[in-house]
Amino acid sequence: MVKDNNKMIALGLEVIDIEARAINALRERVDEAFAAACVTMMNCEGRVVVTGMGKSGHIGSKIAATLASTGTPAFFVHPGEASHGDLGMITPGDVVLALSNSGETAEVLTILPLLKRMNTPLIGMTGNPGSTLARESDVHIDVGVEKEACPLDLAPTASTTAALVMGDALAIALLEARGFTHEDFALSHPGGSLGKRLLLRVRDLMHSEERIPAVLADATLREALLEMTAKGLGMTAVLDGSGDLLGIFTDGDLRRCFDREADLRGALVQDLMTSGGVRIHADKLAAEALAIMEERKISALLVIDDEGRLIGALNMHDLLRAGVV
Repeated sequence: MVKDNNKMIALGLEVIDIEARAINALRERVDEAFAAACVTMMNCEGRVVVTGMGKSGHIGSKIAATLASTGTPAFFVHPGEASHGDLGMITPGDVVLALSNSGETAEVLTILPLLKRMNTPLIGMTGNPGSTLARESDVHIDVGVEKEACPLDLAPTASTTAALVMGDALAIALLEARGFTHEDFALSHPGGSLGKRLLLRVRDLMHSEERIPAVLADATLREALLEMTAKGLGMTAVLDGSGDLLGIFTDGDLRRCFDREADLRGALVQDLMTSGGVRIHADKLAAEALAIMEERKISALLVIDDEGRLIGALNMHDLLRAGVV
């Protein structure tokens, strides 16, 4: 069994080495043809339509998804389905990116005359520069590999990895050329953690109106604790008679009262609170609220409007529930 394990480990490492060499060989193919492919896609007035059969199709689907999520509108069309109606999804303003390791995939070649009739620019990505697809393409990118990682040199392994990496190279080059930003990425990934960090505002998460824990300055400690318990944020804002914000009283302030052996029986919350309190504007990003809490080592913030009036409260649990942390 030890020998078998060692053999499997050796084979796994050999696969990685073969595919790493295949990727490294692509460096020489990021050339004028690569730049021409980028320009063709940049100038596309419609969408980039990616197509491919079998394993090339799986890679093509991923490339289309990467392009779409990084600022280049794209989608995948199965070449077999294209011959049975889905070709109508391709318009004259589109660009087609066709993947085929051999460059002779019948389903892909079948649709080439129709693409030519529509004057649709064609970018071919093959492992055979002398193939039909390579010759018929307006731009050809060579992703050929010396050998597959499969011991039989049959199963698409190194070749699909090379195509995937070249697709990523195209997508990221276009991303940079378009000036695609973090905010742009977040807009297309609103459900992801980055989207939440870049899109969610404090006002989207804060407790407002009757859910804001707040007491007047002359409230007793008991009244302040009851308000904190009722609202469940581990803190309460402290206001004067006009509703202006004076400070904050937190669980930490209560512990400090015991540390200094304060007379709690007759104490008013204004005598025990933290004056001012850490505040944040409602329009700030939730990620900024998180940064403030982490820097100040606190778990809650008071939320204010442009006039500095209290309009909400936010704590770490709100950020955790929203996925900002």
